[in-house]
Amino acid sequence: MEWAATPHDAAAVIAERAPGFTPRVGIVLGSGLGGLADRIGDAVAISYADLPGFPRPGVHGHAGRLVLGTLGGQNVACMQGRVHLYEGAGPAAIRLPIRALKLAGCETLFLTCAAGSLRTEVGPGRLMAITDHINMQGTNPLVGPNDDEFGPRFPGLKDAWDPALTGHLAATAEGLGIDLAQGVYAAWLGPCFETPAEVRMLKALGADAVGMSTVPDCIVARHCGLTVVGCAVITNLGVGLGDGEVSHDQTLRSAASAAADLERLVVGFLEGLDR
Repeated sequence: MEWAATPHDAAAVIAERAPGFTPRVGIVLGSGLGGLADRIGDAVAISYADLPGFPRPGVHGHAGRLVLGTLGGQNVACMQGRVHLYEGAGPAAIRLPIRALKLAGCETLFLTCAAGSLRTEVGPGRLMAITDHINMQGTNPLVGPNDDEFGPRFPGLKDAWDPALTGHLAATAEGLGIDLAQGVYAAWLGPCFETPAEVRMLKALGADAVGMSTVPDCIVARHCGLTVVGCAVITNLGVGLGDGEVSHDQTLRSAASAAADLERLVVGFLEGLDR
């Protein structure tokens, strides 16, 4: 019978590679946003290939390594890239990395992603704090037998995106002069971008932005007791809302142009976390 890795196996490697180090905040970096990891001090980088059960991202813009160290005065564990359900990853591939961060000591998860805006006044290059989400992926990372070690069978998601942390994020942005929008993120399965009709549907349902990740991470994190805060980098307007063509290359270019503001925001958020 083939050995199946567990979150404990990955957490053990983290403890071995960084003895005595306990991360407080986990960070997940989305498409084209991996540069923040380069600002981490006293960094210890671990390839996902060396972390049992960590899936190897197959999308350009996701480096596939975990970086441990200090950022904004906090001990962090930064996932430089994620795997997506559209890559064929099953629920276990989404669950294991987040649970390993929990076992390593993380209390909070800061999720970032690239997203398309469903509001024409929030265009490419803007940042959007995620206040809530709509899961349109047709599945849930908690499908299958529940692991009672990490959380209950039927977790609630009323405050999935922690209101206090989101408020702190907004206050940090204001102090830094960063124009931070707020809104509801819809998770689309992908890998196809949405049709114009689907964009109109998502707008009617109350979504402000749409992407192909992030919500599964949030669900797993809340299930195991992590508080969650998130920020989307707006890379394009939804199909039918603007004149430009939507593509992954455009996503990476737009994410890179907004990365400086995101980095300042994350560092400022961490610096003020204890106040």
